Parts: sequence; structure tokens; C-alpha cells
Amino acid sequence: MLAASLPAKAQSPAEPGHFDSYVLALSWSPAWCEGKDDPDQCGPSRFGFVVHGLWPQYRAGGWPESCAVPTKVPEPVVRDMLPVMPSRKLIEHEWKRHGTCDGRPAAAYFRDIRQVFDRLAIPEPLRRPTQAQTLSVPEIEQAFSAVNPGLTGDMLAVTCRGRVLTEIRVCLTRELGFAPCGRGVRDTCKGKVTVVPLK
Repeated sequence: MLAASLPAKAQSPAEPGHFDSYVLALSWSPAWCEGKDDPDQCGPSRFGFVVHGLWPQYRAGGWPESCAVPTKVPEPVVRDMLPVMPSRKLIEHEWKRHGTCDGRPAAAYFRDIRQVFDRLAIPEPLRRPTQAQTLSVPEIEQAFSAVNPGLTGDMLAVTCRGRVLTEIRVCLTRELGFAPCGRGVRDTCKGKVTVVPLK
């Protein structure tokens, strides 16, 4: 579940703290876990949406990447993140690739990830579905908008692998408020979207 398939291009070298907005990427864990042997994320206690990362973005498109030599993420921070970002490898990867561009220590960066994830409401049909669902992109966006005041369809991007839902990307200001998505953050799904159920 590493940061791949971003539609714009990374721009480096980049200076930590110099960016315009964020994207909070939420992976749909049942789709990511298909065919993978990962007991932390894909064992009997299956996850729904989990945090892929919080990615600094440029208004004109693209994003900064790997802005500094990363320090190790403190163990208390890792433990706090595991319920919503259930992979130590992912936590360290996201800190190295995206967090070092935030311009703050790891504890502050991950605290913001946890806070914005905790306040984002997941619509009921997408919390813990036990049967596959077929939805359109507008239906998914409307479901998120209905339970998150101030969040509109142009502030979300729905991404797929083929027709299978893989991620929801939520566009945010630097202050972590909802914001219209910039260039390069867009829906990638074609036609109806299949939501893989939890098993």
C-alpha cells in the first residue's frame, strides 16, 4: 500500500514546509489485501478504510517528495498510528516520502493524520460491508458529503484498480479543512465501482 498511482509528478528537490495543501489518502483495505499475506492488516480482524498517507501538494500540480533525511518515527507515535495505519513499514515509508516535506517533527505530522482521520465520518454503507456493493462515483461522493458537513464532491477523488474501489482521497487545506482538489487529484474509476466486502 505504498504511495503509488498519484496522477501528477513529484517535484524534487523540495524544501520542507513549502507546499500549498494536503491530500488525505484512505485505502480500502479489503481491496488492498486481496492476494496478500499480511497478518497485521489482512488477518481475521479486517479493516475497512485505513490511512495510506497525508500528502503535501502544490496548487499548480505535483507534490514534494523525500525532502530531508528522515529520522526514525518514535515508537509511541507508531503505536498510536497502528489502529488506523496498520503497518510499521507503511508508517516509516510515508514519513520518509511525504512527512519529511511537511516541515514538522514526525509526532506533529502523525498527530494531524490521526486527528483528521478520526473526525472524518465514513458513510454507513462503506463502514463494514459484508457483501460486495456496486456504486457510481457520484453515489460514493454523495455518501461522504452527506455525513461530513462542508465536504463536497469536488473535494474528493475516488480511485480504482480496474472497477474495484481502492482509495478515497480527501483534499484539505494546510489547516486541514476541506478544500477543492487541485490539478492532478481526480477520479480514476470508470463506470460503476465495485466495493469489495470485508471477510
